[in-house]
Amino acid sequence: MSTMHSILERMTPEAREALLAHSHQVTFPAGTRILREHQRAERFWITECGTVGLETHVPGHKNAVIDTLGYGELLGWSWMFRPYTWHLGATASCEVRALEFDAAAVRGLCSEDSVIGRSVSTAVAGVIADRLDATRTRLLDLFAPHGSGTPLAYAR
Repeated sequence: MSTMHSILERMTPEAREALLAHSHQVTFPAGTRILREHQRAERFWITECGTVGLETHVPGHKNAVIDTLGYGELLGWSWMFRPYTWHLGATASCEVRALEFDAAAVRGLCSEDSVIGRSVSTAVAGVIADRLDATRTRLLDLFAPHGSGTPLAYAR
């Protein structure tokens, strides 16, 4: 693989190599439902090409797309935390190529080797933190009073 994915760049070379040994490439045609809310999180993906819409169920309405993932992004982190069920759904917006990982095998790898486990966990936590920060900024943009400025969006 000649190009690096963002989550893989956050890992030590040893963890990256160990993780990639548990991957294989998959393709999802446009419109494919990759995961569904509340179903068991048995796999996760790193996108290589295409876009994926993250969705949430809104009773009485069609699913609302709350984020879009593209090249190099981690699709799914619920595989890492009990009870290992998806909190969102995801649909391929166009054809998607991705690296697919077996969640149980990766959890096993992480528990067998604490150095690799720490590197993978830290990388996933970094993705979660980035996404939460982006979500907070989007919410401020949506709900902040017009003209109030956005100094809080950048406060840490």
